[in-house]
Amino acid sequence: MDLKGKTAIVTGGGRDIGRACVMELAARGANVVINYFASSEGADSAVAEIKAAGGQAIALQGDLTKEAEAAALVKAAVDAFGSIDVLVHVTGGLLKRVKMSEMTLAHWNAVMDVNLTSFVLMVSASLPHFNKGGSIVGLASQAGRDGGGPGAVAYGASKGAIMTLTRGMAKELGPDIRVNSLCPGMIDTDFHNTFTTDAVREHVAGITPLKREGTSEEVAKVVGFLASDASSFVTGTNIDVNGGTLFS
Repeated sequence: MDLKGKTAIVTGGGRDIGRACVMELAARGANVVINYFASSEGADSAVAEIKAAGGQAIALQGDLTKEAEAAALVKAAVDAFGSIDVLVHVTGGLLKRVKMSEMTLAHWNAVMDVNLTSFVLMVSASLPHFNKGGSIVGLASQAGRDGGGPGAVAYGASKGAIMTLTRGMAKELGPDIRVNSLCPGMIDTDFHNTFTTDAVREHVAGITPLKREGTSEEVAKVVGFLASDASSFVTGTNIDVNGGTLFS
């Protein structure tokens, strides 16, 4: 329980990797503030489970591409628990597959906003309330390293930008706050249920040294490590969680 008494915000915390991060941080003793956009059922059930186990959690709907809603989430966290120790930013998405030859400015901006701008807005809103020794964890992607699959060029570019943002913020915010991000590979989530065919998923799992997809809980375990003092000398990293699919 190495986060006991600390407060963590998890954005995109209503499902999949985000919800797994919520439960991991709560299990480590953190007070958890859950943001969700559409996944109210998952967020509300997480709050209920955490409270039933004796923990503390609240959930708040919000579109974090909007500055006012990012600020409202941070205010809710501070009003409830006083300050912030951990920010885990899972908010993001592919939206749809669009090849560069079909790219519109509207799609490009939407992908950048949901993946990159939302992260910037949350960090900016949170910083005045962060305790020294805090940790920020972003969600990049293997696509940020390899460019992603067909029609994912905007998504891959946004995740590559998160990786660079992570490095830059680590230098700016140290020594008071550590900043790291994860680069998940093929994880069994609704993302791949929506955007990746079964044939591609089977192929990727087959060529992965561990011969399977990862789980949201396995990603959350790494987030828990980065959020805690166990990773006190780790900052500016973009950690691969892909079963060996890609070595960086």
